[in-house]
Amino acid sequence: MQLLTKTEILESLSSNNDDSLFISPLLDIDQIGSVTIDLRLGYDFLVSIYTRKSFIGIGKEPANQQRGISSFFQETRRDVGERFILYPNQVVLTSTLEYVALPTNIYADVISRSSYTRLGVHVNTMMQPGFRGTIPLELFNHGNNAVELVVGSRVCQCRLFRTADGNSYIRGSEKRKYYGDVRPTVSRADMDSELLILDKIKSR
Repeated sequence: MQLLTKTEILESLSSNNDDSLFISPLLDIDQIGSVTIDLRLGYDFLVSIYTRKSFIGIGKEPANQQRGISSFFQETRRDVGERFILYPNQVVLTSTLEYVALPTNIYADVISRSSYTRLGVHVNTMMQPGFRGTIPLELFNHGNNAVELVVGSRVCQCRLFRTADGNSYIRGSEKRKYYGDVRPTVSRADMDSELLILDKIKSR
C-alpha cells in the first residue's frame, strides 16, 4: 500500500487511461497538496431532526411500525458562497462539490481539514477502489458552539493510497448502496443482508 504524492496525483489526473483518477470541478490546482487533495463543501444537506419516534429503526419491524430513515432528516440547499450553520451535537449529511472517480487500485481516506477540526467539526469516511460519485460527508459538531460553513469552501481533505492489486468497488453485476450518488444519501443500514438472517434466527 502506497500513499500517493502530488506528482503521482497530477500524473493520474492527466492520464487518458479509462481507469485514471478523475476529479471535477477542480477549481484551483492548489487544492492538491504534497500528499492530500482538499475537497469543497457541496450544495445539498440532509439535517437530522427530532420526530415523534424515539429512535431510528434499523431492524425489520412490522409494516405498521416502520418509519423510513429518510423521515428523520430534512432536506435543504444552499448556493455557492452561502452559509450553512452546523449546531452542536448535530448530524448533517452532505457531499463534496467535486465528483470523484477512483481507479480500481486506489482508495481514499477522507478527513476534516485541521482548521475545521479545531472548531469541533468532524468528518471521517473512506471510499473504496473504483468508487464513482460525489464523496459523502457525514458532518458532526463536537464543539459547544454553532459553526458557520460556507458552500464551496475546503472543509475536508483526502489521502489516496495505491493497493497492490485492482479491487473494484463494483464486481460484475453486484449493486452497491452508495455508488454514483451526486447528492447526499441517508443511511441504508436497513438494507444490510445480515438483518434478514438475524431476523430468521430470532424467529426460531
